[in-house]
Amino acid sequence: MKFLKVFLMVVVILIAIILIGSLFLPKTYSVSRSINIAAKDTIVYKNIADFNNFQQWNPWYKMEPNVKTTISGTPEQPGHLYEWVGNETGTGQMKITELKPVEEVKIELKFIKPFESLANTQFNLTKNGDSTKATWSMSGENNIISKWMCLFVSMDSMIGKDFEDGLKYLKEKSEQAK
Repeated sequence: MKFLKVFLMVVVILIAIILIGSLFLPKTYSVSRSINIAAKDTIVYKNIADFNNFQQWNPWYKMEPNVKTTISGTPEQPGHLYEWVGNETGTGQMKITELKPVEEVKIELKFIKPFESLANTQFNLTKNGDSTKATWSMSGENNIISKWMCLFVSMDSMIGKDFEDGLKYLKEKSEQAK
């Protein structure tokens, strides 16, 4: 009986530490990477705002080329949707929510499996002479689990490399189309 009381007390203390401690951990995260692309902003924009082009530079598609994808809606319009189901990449969808032609694409990114979460993704394009600066950003809110995970590995370190690879592939695809 004494063991049970001690065990329950330890469990209650651990739960309290987790809940109270999470109040002091970051509520949000943000990741951003940029690259300069020697291509017209119209070409770069089309490669981003048309999900039919996305698979050609998507870093996660290169990681799992057998992922099942579905693309629907009108390219370069709000509601354009990219859905995926994969073994390594999980299940999720990206939906264009807002666009400023040749300047900005805002995307709602919803992860369904293995963990549910919602993030805001954004691409900003800045004309720079004959080239285009592309910035890929993602932000969202941390839940209790992700708050504690960020103590050991930040979202920036988890996804930053993928953004860098994706932008490198976007650069290659866009520069080939010149």
